[in-house]
Amino acid sequence: MNQRTKNLISVSGGKDSTATLLTALERDIEFSCVFADTGNEHPDVYDYLEYLEQRLCLCIQRVKADFTKQIARKRAFVATKWREQGVSEDKVLRALAVLEPTGNPFLDLCIWKGRFPSTKAQFCTSELKVLPILEQVIMPLKKQHRKIRSWQGIRRKESKRRSTYPMHKPLEFGVWAYYPLLHWSAQEVFDIHRKHDVKPNPLYKKGMGRVGCMPCINCRKDELSQIYRRFPEVIERLKEWEQLVSEASKRDYATFFASVTHDKNAAQKEISYKTHGIEAACQWSMTERGGVQYDLLKAFESIPSCSSNYGLCELDNEK
Repeated sequence: MNQRTKNLISVSGGKDSTATLLTALERDIEFSCVFADTGNEHPDVYDYLEYLEQRLCLCIQRVKADFTKQIARKRAFVATKWREQGVSEDKVLRALAVLEPTGNPFLDLCIWKGRFPSTKAQFCTSELKVLPILEQVIMPLKKQHRKIRSWQGIRRKESKRRSTYPMHKPLEFGVWAYYPLLHWSAQEVFDIHRKHDVKPNPLYKKGMGRVGCMPCINCRKDELSQIYRRFPEVIERLKEWEQLVSEASKRDYATFFASVTHDKNAAQKEISYKTHGIEAACQWSMTERGGVQYDLLKAFESIPSCSSNYGLCELDNEK
């Protein structure tokens, strides 16, 4: 049995994971790469992964979660327990009609749960990224390697919670998390891109502050307004998902963002995905601070060809 440590780099298509990948290349070590496909990704992410493979001459393994068994159990539960609990037959039939796997991990997860993840119930990361990588990549590697070093693009400056992270952290099953960018700034992250002549994900020039899910449940107001204006197809997809997940929900509704985020009086209203769903959240994203008056400048200005939170457009103009 090979006892050497195996280096595994998680690649999301974002700036930090790409910088982590480039750091590993600089150290001239052996490693493997993995991408966990959540199913809630923008097409630019998939294109960027192919770009990285061609530009850096490497292979990125793709994995994704499968919730077929969980949905089957939920379907059986709805057919029996919901009826025993006195749930209306109409609601039972509507739930059974949508309790079928779609093949999209994010949507299937939400159909199974009967809700979308939230900042207070962020089950998406573990279900869509951590567990698929553990089951499909790490556990098979454990048959050949005693220790797995999981390289992750996490920086302390990203959040208060991450500010206390150590450089190395033991996880489970002989896996150690390693955060090589822990002390880096965003500027240093883009610097290593330029050093290796690797273009950042183009979504950073389209107003996105983060790359991965589109949108992420932690999406900022200004970022949501950019998605709303630039990518209407994303909003239409989420409208369809809200309807499907609502029909699988015992509460009769499910919204991508918590309704209290964009409607302070939501608790006193009858909530549905039609009134408090993604469309309402997008309308809120176009308002000024306070969420009451529309930001007329934002509503009527043309969408710039390049809009970056990290000054990437300015750097292009200087070339």
